[in-house]
Amino acid sequence: MYHLRLKGDHYEMGVKRGLIFKRNNVLFPIHLDNFQLEHGMKSEKILNTFFPEVCDEIRGVSDTIEVDYTEFASWMLCMGCCMYNLDENIPAEIRGCTAFAYSKNGRVIYGRNNDLPPYLKKGSKSEIYAPINGNRFNITTSSFINGEEGLNEHGLAVAMTFVMTDLKQIMPGFNSCFIVRYLLEKADGVKSAISLLNDLPIASNCNILLADKTAEMVVAECTPFTKRLRKPICCGNDHIVCTVNSFTSCEMKQYDAANGDDYDSEKRYQTVIDSFQKHIKDDIVETTQQLLKGKYGFMCQYDYDPDFETVWSSVFDLENLMIYRAEGDPRRNRFITDTRLHDIVIKG
Repeated sequence: MYHLRLKGDHYEMGVKRGLIFKRNNVLFPIHLDNFQLEHGMKSEKILNTFFPEVCDEIRGVSDTIEVDYTEFASWMLCMGCCMYNLDENIPAEIRGCTAFAYSKNGRVIYGRNNDLPPYLKKGSKSEIYAPINGNRFNITTSSFINGEEGLNEHGLAVAMTFVMTDLKQIMPGFNSCFIVRYLLEKADGVKSAISLLNDLPIASNCNILLADKTAEMVVAECTPFTKRLRKPICCGNDHIVCTVNSFTSCEMKQYDAANGDDYDSEKRYQTVIDSFQKHIKDDIVETTQQLLKGKYGFMCQYDYDPDFETVWSSVFDLENLMIYRAEGDPRRNRFITDTRLHDIVIKG
């Protein structure tokens, strides 16, 4: 996993990344059909309306590596959305992932297993951003510029999980990974994140988990047509939200196009909920790591599929901005403490 720091002007941050790509001879296999290119172009206009700074960052990359901006931005906006001709496109649209947040013993903890084809592990990144006129944040990603999860300086965690979408229902808009980036950079808590999210056109089905250090938490179940906020489950004074690769709310299940082919989503969800009540005690960071390792039930045990695995696991402590990450399958890789965000915010 790469550990990059970016700060300042968005275009210049893009140039810095582009120079790294050039230095390492990184190439991008972009093969968009007419549907994807049209979707990407329309989505870029929406992205530029709501988040022009990130379009400047994309342009900084494309200018530096000398590729067409429109095609490059379109490709990025198709990720996690409509990369359906799998043999010709990277990344392939197969994704697991379990994300949850809970409050217990006066602390707010977030956890995640990021489950992907193993070839995406090598290029995964944990990046610290300090943009001009934006929040400072850590974002973890199997791509770049956008991401699957993150934590910002206000103690707001944002994460996505992929939900399969019928291609006929995909609309121009933000894909889930750009939603994560946008909310990390712009929101200062769950309430402001919900307000921003409600205004966004959404390209395809996804779950967006939001949790902040005040113990506010929610999962937004999103489609191109509607959004529904799923509240946490309460257990006495404690509460928890969890999201996997399906919609949990009965009224949203009609939009899920996976037909159950979702990498044991129901098992993973139930393991988290059961473990919260039975096992998350005493040293809650340690027991959360054990949960992610699969000690309490099915979480990351994809041994039956050689082309799918947990490529990283994360635990965030939202109050003190500490991050603990296993880079690879957490059963075989230990959690390492990442203090970068804590140090720049708390230590100054």
